[in-house]
Amino acid sequence: MSFLALVAQGLKAERFALLDIGCSGGLDPKWRAFGDRLKALGIDASASECKRLAAEEHNPEVSYVAAFVSPSADKPVDLSAGPAAPLIMKMRDRMSFMRTREIRDARLQTASAEEQLRHNAWELTGLADPNKPVVVPDLLAERGWTDLDYMKIDTDGIDWQILQSFEGRLPKDLLAVQMEVNFVGDGSPDEHSFHNTDRFMRRHGFDLFRLDVRNYSSRALPARYVWPTPAETHSGRPFQGEAYYALDLMGPNGTSRLASLSGEKIAKLAAILSAWDVPDAAAELLLGARARLEPVMSVDGGLDLLAAQTQGNRARPLDYRSYMQRFESDPPDFYRPEGPIPLRERLAAAWRAYLRPRDSR
Repeated sequence: MSFLALVAQGLKAERFALLDIGCSGGLDPKWRAFGDRLKALGIDASASECKRLAAEEHNPEVSYVAAFVSPSADKPVDLSAGPAAPLIMKMRDRMSFMRTREIRDARLQTASAEEQLRHNAWELTGLADPNKPVVVPDLLAERGWTDLDYMKIDTDGIDWQILQSFEGRLPKDLLAVQMEVNFVGDGSPDEHSFHNTDRFMRRHGFDLFRLDVRNYSSRALPARYVWPTPAETHSGRPFQGEAYYALDLMGPNGTSRLASLSGEKIAKLAAILSAWDVPDAAAELLLGARARLEPVMSVDGGLDLLAAQTQGNRARPLDYRSYMQRFESDPPDFYRPEGPIPLRERLAAAWRAYLRPRDSR
């Protein structure tokens, strides 16, 4: 059993409420572990993709909205500006993946919507009406979504403006936010960049728990692509990435927030941290909120699952207590041996990187 499945079994009064802004490709499969306790809303500018996802969806609590997202419902979306933020549009033309797009352009024009989306060419698919954008906080209010656990924003364009539309309107008990961020910019306060995203999230009480950096090579000297499609490369400058923010209930400012959350909310936050592959933070939460969590789940059972996750889910992992006892003995296997990195370790690292969440790629 996975840790997420253990948490899902304990949910009785609440669902796991997920908002996915930029849902092409579908919801991240890991959230399906919540089964019929999953409630989700996906929004995407590709009408054809939303239609496909809706046709394949079996959970009546999961729905999709085909629409452009904007800070203002009265201002049509200007498609002539391109599918990304202005600075990114200028920067990306220098990158090798855009050269590959140029090489493949004729084929992509007549390719299936699935292949176009796989190449991140969503602007070539059947799009929603740019004259009827939605403001996400307004849409949530219209649908009665007063309780939200998780929000993901990845639109390849106005992610920062979308986040700003939540100023003073973030759902009260929102647990975590996943956002695409840019590592380029000129430092202005209104650009879609990591430093602005980070300031916003910390000002609203969230801490950074994970940061994935994607490198992109220039067309002057292309590097090998990481994935089967033209996107990030094995070398190149840090260009974009994925930032994962959550409430730090065990931090210096978390005590009062912890007291205001239900046991099921706390368990869902632990599940999110495990899903992000930071099981240590989930374990800290289980230990610090044991009394609140026991009515929802077996804390000791959860700690054993998190310990197994830390050990790479090997065939016979140590349980949590044995694992901690082994750590206290300061054994050599907690360190990399001196000398060149062994081939087995390099292959294992490559495999872990391959298994990381791929919804942003």
